[in-house]
Amino acid sequence: MKSFLPQHIAFICDGNRRWAKIKGLSEFAGHQYAVETTVENLVDYCLKHSIPYLTFWFFSTENWQRGKIWVNRFFTLFRKLLPKAQDHYLKKGVKFNTIGNLSKLPSDLQTAFSNWQKKSKNNNKLTATIAFNYGGRDEIIRAIKKIPPQKIRSLTAAKFSQLLDTALLPDPDLLIRTGDRNTRLSGFMLWQLAYTPLYFTNTLFPDFTPQKLNKAITWWQSQTQNQGA
Repeated sequence: MKSFLPQHIAFICDGNRRWAKIKGLSEFAGHQYAVETTVENLVDYCLKHSIPYLTFWFFSTENWQRGKIWVNRFFTLFRKLLPKAQDHYLKKGVKFNTIGNLSKLPSDLQTAFSNWQKKSKNNNKLTATIAFNYGGRDEIIRAIKKIPPQKIRSLTAAKFSQLLDTALLPDPDLLIRTGDRNTRLSGFMLWQLAYTPLYFTNTLFPDFTPQKLNKAITWWQSQTQNQGA
């Protein structure tokens, strides 16, 4: 691995349901494996190579359209996984962060996410961000609503960035979409990804290993070097 590495890698974690279906497993088995194994392996890789920021998109503003039963089952899964994940990553020195409109989530999940952020606030080895109830258009609209009318004329791109959910994060250097049948962003980080190289792979997210991340980074290095030529 070369020393020239991205500082912030963002993932559109697609393919979890297809992974479970292919293997004949229950509907959320792919999500569970992704959280318990895939994410941990990717975090460990980035800790090893001193990549300080990772972002994973797990629940979009559009996912509510899958119906109340699906959403409730998905939330139940995260209630089960969060306590173990919290203890695990705290020991690794990982800071937990969220983006998205968490106010729409059940109160217990809001509390769980908030408590994890508070407990990990002094960790500095890596910041892992979970995009939950996140949509790029929703984020931009919420940011616009924060702008006082008298401040519109003096608004700059830099100032607007500070109103977004990602105000405390650098823009991603590399976006990876897994399990992709269509090469699109689907509304993810529409503002932040304006100049980011986009890497699309057919690999389903549960199967996205550190070796595959290494391949994506090598591709990113070639793209970045070509831009600087």
